[in-house]
Amino acid sequence: MAIARPNAEQLADIARRLHIHLTPERVDTYLALMQPSLDAYDLIDGMPDHVPPVDHPRGPGRRPSAAENPDNAWYVRTEVKGAAQGRLAGRTVALKDNIALAGVPMMNGSATLEGFVPAFDATLVTRMLEEGATIAGKATCEHFCLSGGSHTSDPAPVHNPRRHGYSAGGSSSGSAALVAAGAVDMAIGGDQGGSIRIPSAFCGTYGMKPTHGLVPYTGVMPIESTLDHVGPITANVRDNALLLQVLAGADGLDPRQGGVRVHDYAAGLSEGAGGLRIGVLAEGFALANLDPAVAAKVRAALERLRRLGATVADVSVPEHAIGPALWQPLGCEGLTAQMMHGNGMGFNWKGLYDVGLVDRHAQWREQADRLSPTLQICMLVGQYGIERYHGRYYAKARNLARLLSSAYDRALGDWDLLAMPTVPITATPLPPADAPVAEYVARAFEMLGNTAPFNITGHPAMSIPCGMVDGLPVGLMLVGRPWAEATVYQAAAAFEAGGDWRAL
Repeated sequence: MAIARPNAEQLADIARRLHIHLTPERVDTYLALMQPSLDAYDLIDGMPDHVPPVDHPRGPGRRPSAAENPDNAWYVRTEVKGAAQGRLAGRTVALKDNIALAGVPMMNGSATLEGFVPAFDATLVTRMLEEGATIAGKATCEHFCLSGGSHTSDPAPVHNPRRHGYSAGGSSSGSAALVAAGAVDMAIGGDQGGSIRIPSAFCGTYGMKPTHGLVPYTGVMPIESTLDHVGPITANVRDNALLLQVLAGADGLDPRQGGVRVHDYAAGLSEGAGGLRIGVLAEGFALANLDPAVAAKVRAALERLRRLGATVADVSVPEHAIGPALWQPLGCEGLTAQMMHGNGMGFNWKGLYDVGLVDRHAQWREQADRLSPTLQICMLVGQYGIERYHGRYYAKARNLARLLSSAYDRALGDWDLLAMPTVPITATPLPPADAPVAEYVARAFEMLGNTAPFNITGHPAMSIPCGMVDGLPVGLMLVGRPWAEATVYQAAAAFEAGGDWRAL
């Protein structure tokens, strides 16, 4: 028998944890009745797993030397060459290290996962390789992606290539840093609370969080399925649109992709800003920690778009202010249930499961003291909400998310785009290794006020670099209607064509 059978004592203990009280006689009866179910487990255990085949030769990768990794932005270097021709031929791409690349290590920023090697490629990897891309390696990311700063990764803190010793933003820290440094042409990031857009704002790259479900999440380690997004980080708008064109569309394996609508994202890049209506979100400029210098750069960028022909005016969506509060039960209870108790995959969805990841990540329980403080705090909040309030606040927040979505949709009925600062600050110094835990956590979560709401609603949102404050980049965030990434790109391209963003 492949599956270990419980004895009477073990079954009684399981029952107690399920709040079931069994007599010894009932335990023996249940043990006998359970055997056919466990025989089915034996049958499944003896069958090979059903996962996509691996194409395109590759080696196991290697950890880069300090000399070739000055910002700690690489976790593993490799070279997986795609097709000889295609839309991405000749382009190098870095993958955030929560994305499966078969045969190459993936630790998702956490020592508790170190040594795990995926057995198949994420759908987005397959799509890029089929279009001629070369995968150059895995980019460092934050500890299980739970940080908007770049100081929580177990391999090492990631430095901002614009200023060593400063945050590159998170959690797609290495992805943005490598693009900003010119080490790769393109990168893939993930975004649950701003993790594509925050590092793009801090590093001065273009980062698109597409509409929820537009890009298949298959083969990417989840945090919480209703918040999980994946998308492109690039050095210019055209490359971003090109990469999204390759990535977008249903794969038949991601159940979040019902009703996906794919468009030609490059079609409107030369149309200019004329005719676009951009609503400047008042609440996006009302964050308590908004740096006035950041606000000024964003408003100057919007003035450029106005001069280029766009209609630009203030708009109010009061519900925007509740977005960060809604994220707390959704993110904390959701990640505790799916990523932690569910061993990285969770339950109750149809799609491709990484069985090897489930087996390996289950070991976090023996190493829980090694989890980052950012993750531990989220888990404590989540477990408390699940145990004390039986998940009612997750449920209510998911209901209220429809209220938030409707508020944005009403505004976007009058305006093509909403605009605001991506983050309220510029990159901050990396906390020292011996920083108090309060500082460590503050540097991870202080910048989420404008980004997190759009993970809840799923609207497309892009950070574009729009100026410098004391030598550090500022990001302008443009938010569009669901599936209207092409409109976001049209405005971003018009702004980019209007002059060097560093000169604003």
